[in-house]
Amino acid sequence: MEARAAALFKAVERGEVTLLVDDIVVAEVVWVLHSYYGHPPADISRALRDLIAHDGFEVKDKASVMEALRLFADKNVDFADALTAVHMAGEGVAEIFSFDMHFDRLPGVVRRVPDEEALNPGRKP
Repeated sequence: MEARAAALFKAVERGEVTLLVDDIVVAEVVWVLHSYYGHPPADISRALRDLIAHDGFEVKDKASVMEALRLFADKNVDFADALTAVHMAGEGVAEIFSFDMHFDRLPGVVRRVPDEEALNPGRKP
């Protein structure tokens, strides 16, 4: 299996094949490399950014995925949270309802915990 994957990447290097990569695939690769194989976020981020930067890889929103990989490594957050924050910024959204404290580490993101006050501001219980 490893040899076949290596052959595919060699074909990409030679310009014979272009791979279309969805951001969910990047998220899966990040998860496997980090959770299963225990690679550090900085190493994963660097390797995947180098790979995705290659002309043989087409990613729908390459800039967003690259930024999410940077945030994943620099801010010590899950890749999915980083990608969500990047997409939020692209849409001009700053606030997110979440119990996930990783969002507190991401620039430009205001995390709000879903509670009665947050859902009904100014309303007396």
